[in-house]
Amino acid sequence: MKSWWSSVWPPVVAVLFFLAVWQAAVSLWDIEKYILPAPTAIGHEAVSGASDLLPHALATLKLTLIGFIIGATIGLVISLALHMVPFLKTALYPLLILSQNVPTIALAPLLMIWFGFGMLPKVIVITLVCFFPVAVAALDGLARTDRTMMNYMLMSGATSWQIFTKLELPHALPSIFSGIRIAATYSVMGAVIGEWIGSDRGIGYYMMLQKSGYRTDRVFVAILIIVLLSLMMVLLITLLEKRLIRWNRKK
Repeated sequence: MKSWWSSVWPPVVAVLFFLAVWQAAVSLWDIEKYILPAPTAIGHEAVSGASDLLPHALATLKLTLIGFIIGATIGLVISLALHMVPFLKTALYPLLILSQNVPTIALAPLLMIWFGFGMLPKVIVITLVCFFPVAVAALDGLARTDRTMMNYMLMSGATSWQIFTKLELPHALPSIFSGIRIAATYSVMGAVIGEWIGSDRGIGYYMMLQKSGYRTDRVFVAILIIVLLSLMMVLLITLLEKRLIRWNRKK
């Protein structure tokens, strides 16, 4: 309990200090609310507008989960294919890296033109954001397999499938989950980007409406919800990792 609290209180104190300085600065310099609202004003708006925000938050959460699951699955499939077939890794891995040089926000309008304004283009945006960290982390984890253990299993007559399931995959799981955690945070961002481009609901859509009305306090509330959704996704992945990789827990 003591160690848990010692790791929690420093960031909590830092956040409270930052909010106190923010509140004092807004009051001291009498900053207009539409430029920079005080934390108290943002908190009041979050409470009073909760009923209006809930449908948008749920829409973004649903979109995030769908895109994240698809993106993470595609990332794993790609990494396994490149690992199993060395020629594919040599030929396609550089293209995989180059694909990330194209900003997702630049592809989103094209996806809307090709696939309309439904859920599909938004899911594709999230998939493009999520698959890369999962694929790269999984490839790195699979490449770091203990060669001594692999040689021992080969001398023992183990098949390629046995080596993969008993040695390579278990040792790669920590790296895989690191990539999945990164993808989990990116998935919320991808959902919001998709909603910016074209949607009639969701946190991204809500932010665009409030920006047009100069409701900066509501934009900050939307940002807070995005942060909370990202933290929730990371927490879920962390809990799943602890259940699946018991041997990797820190004592």
